[in-house]
Amino acid sequence: MKEQTKKQMEKIGDRIFLSPAFQALTIGIPFCAFKLLFGLLALRVSASSVALRAFAWLVIVWALVDLIMNLARVYFHLTDREAPVQFDSERIPDSTIPREPTLLRVLRGDLQYCIIAQAGMLFKKPRLFLAIDTLISFSIICFVLWSGWITMLDRLESYFWYAATTLNLISVSVVNIWIELRRGS
Repeated sequence: MKEQTKKQMEKIGDRIFLSPAFQALTIGIPFCAFKLLFGLLALRVSASSVALRAFAWLVIVWALVDLIMNLARVYFHLTDREAPVQFDSERIPDSTIPREPTLLRVLRGDLQYCIIAQAGMLFKKPRLFLAIDTLISFSIICFVLWSGWITMLDRLESYFWYAATTLNLISVSVVNIWIELRRGS
């Protein structure tokens, strides 16, 4: 009985903490907030630079596209539908199943969590490209903090920054605790 209860608890925890919706809400969307706020800050300092202004708008569009992709991920998961926003390994766990060429999957609409991971589909490495997106997002956070740009956020923007930071850091800790509990540590 005790073992059965433990397994049921593990299943519930896995469904929550390892779900696409949880990952999108606690990692993807906070990263979108960081990118969007970075783009807005870059716009503020771009008064004399056309190149910086173009870069700022590129970052803003990037953040908004990623936000739409993450919200779609949440929607499909919560409505219990198969999401076109997923890694191939989630859709087809058996790698022996023949699949169509990557470019066709990309064009057909096998979307990822973010536009950089989507580009990774062309190289059959969406997870690597997702990791690159994560590195870029953390670099944006560090730049905004160390450059002093953080002080240019208005009150509402600061609250979005705080919320994104809190949500992202707390969720990483909770997932790590869950993983360790599952291991029996």
